[in-house]
Amino acid sequence: MSAVHVRGLRIAIDGRTLVDGIDLDVAAGECVAIVGESGAGKSLTARALLGMLPDGARMTADELRIDGADTAGLSESGWRSVRGRRIALISQDALAALDPLRRIGREVAEPMQIHGLHRGRREEHVVQLLASVALPDPERRARDRPHELSGGMRQRALIASALAADPAVLVADEATTALDATVQARILTLLRSIADEGRAVLFISHDFAAVRRVADRVLVMREGRIVERGPVAEVMSSPRDAYTQALVDASAPRAHRAPREPSDVLLQVRDVSKRFERPAVVGASFTLQRGRTLGIVGESGSGKTTLARMLIGVEAPDAGRLQWTSPQRIQLVHQNPLGALDPRWTIGRSITEALQAAGVPRGERPRAMASLLAEAGLDERLSLRRPRELSGGQRQRAAIARALAADPQVLVLDEPVSALDPTVRARMLELLARLQTERLLTMVFVSHDLAVVAAVCDDVLVMRDGVIVEQGAVAEVFAEPRHPFTRELIAAGL
Repeated sequence: MSAVHVRGLRIAIDGRTLVDGIDLDVAAGECVAIVGESGAGKSLTARALLGMLPDGARMTADELRIDGADTAGLSESGWRSVRGRRIALISQDALAALDPLRRIGREVAEPMQIHGLHRGRREEHVVQLLASVALPDPERRARDRPHELSGGMRQRALIASALAADPAVLVADEATTALDATVQARILTLLRSIADEGRAVLFISHDFAAVRRVADRVLVMREGRIVERGPVAEVMSSPRDAYTQALVDASAPRAHRAPREPSDVLLQVRDVSKRFERPAVVGASFTLQRGRTLGIVGESGSGKTTLARMLIGVEAPDAGRLQWTSPQRIQLVHQNPLGALDPRWTIGRSITEALQAAGVPRGERPRAMASLLAEAGLDERLSLRRPRELSGGQRQRAAIARALAADPQVLVLDEPVSALDPTVRARMLELLARLQTERLLTMVFVSHDLAVVAAVCDDVLVMRDGVIVEQGAVAEVFAEPRHPFTRELIAAGL
């Protein structure tokens, strides 16, 4: 019997059908992945299995059984008896999912309390669970709060919490998307082991590399429907549907382009250090060459973003110096354009405000705004929309257009494609390559995605615990890494 058995699942919001006739089975000991672009209906499908649909959503199903229980017509009180005990969720953002005021031990114990399990020995069971997901020093970590753990540790704690009531089914919704390559590899190994131990795992992702590592079968969704399904190796190697083919092509490792010729030095960084509660950057030294792209890679907390913020002048170094050979106009493109763009303003107003700050005369701003939108590949009609009315890719293009309003010579991009679907990411990288050529831009590309860095960067810095442990031309560093940490990163991410 399948641990998850779904027939004819349909979900509508405001009269619009977003999930249309989904059939799904996941057996005990099996990991099934659902892939597709944003808006395909992946997360809605997953959340329907937990009775966690958004307000206003209407769900119908011919059959919906979780761990043998008929859940098709459950009330909210009925779902509370199922959620956590028969099926549990591992969400993408562990920092948001975990209560910031509660210690990890209490968070993990909560499902046991809700379902009346392990009375009298919950603390002992919490430590056992944290140890089972390979969280270091579980007794100590049970007393920590979420902000005291790294991203990978938080995700392990969230998995422990999901396992606390011993559910038959785990739903992992983009559970590894925001993690560094080495951390992601460890979490994927953990999820695979959980399936191998006999649980059913439903893995929602837009990362085909992750799906290849963890899943047995894959379902491809588009516009609320499943367009292809089958064993992972078969679907990835010989996709039948044109949409699946496009997804597979976009997620394939990009060819390493020929590096740009060495140019004159634009920036010299010498022994730069920055400390907050602990050292963030320690003794960083490197050069940035005009017209080339420098990648900065490393795990969370390695100092990548702090170094980037010093390059744009948002942070000042405590020691050392950054010496530009001539004055430069520098702009930053954030990882999260939804947070960087004012949610109250239309896209047109945000870009116009940037043009005003750059000194563009009032009468020229409408034409300049339209030109920037076109350069970023956006229709001028989108200037009337607010950020939340755009897709993730459109928002990132709008953020790039806004950054270009100042006519920068240097563009610093902090994880600009990490949250994008494969096809959207591929188009975004093509856009950046075109803009660099047309505008003769120098770029600094901060990323945890080594495959992307290998494809778009000329040079690379590898950071660990605030220290640059290796640097050089991308082709050389990735082909023959000298430092053990670089070798570990490459093994996990390429």
